[in-house]
Amino acid sequence: MIRALKTLRAVQWSLLGSILLFAVLSEVFGRSRRAVDPSLTYIFTTMGVALVGVIFVVRRTLVQQAAESLATRPEDTLSLNHWRTGYLATYALCEALALFGLVLRLAGGNLRQSVPYFFGGFVLLFFFRPRPPASA
Repeated sequence: MIRALKTLRAVQWSLLGSILLFAVLSEVFGRSRRAVDPSLTYIFTTMGVALVGVIFVVRRTLVQQAAESLATRPEDTLSLNHWRTGYLATYALCEALALFGLVLRLAGGNLRQSVPYFFGGFVLLFFFRPRPPASA
């Protein structure tokens, strides 16, 4: 459990850093003056909202259920794998949200259009830090 927690924390901090890197890269390379297609903005907004919903579903189905099982049986390797997989899936989805901001910016959007994706991905990734299951 301790090793899994350390690994997940390392992954979390790495992905938080990459979101900051995305924001910097989008500002350096995304300074084009072409207009972004409004339908792309609508698609990314819809996908972003759906992605946040999927994040919460993954948390409830994988992480919370596995944490409840681990609270009563800490030696259960299957539950530990589900718990770890749930966190990794959550982190990947948060990173995807931030990638929407990078793609939107590189496609010609302005920084104000991209910031909600960077901010949302960063805050969700930070908020869902790995916590050891509470012992019963």
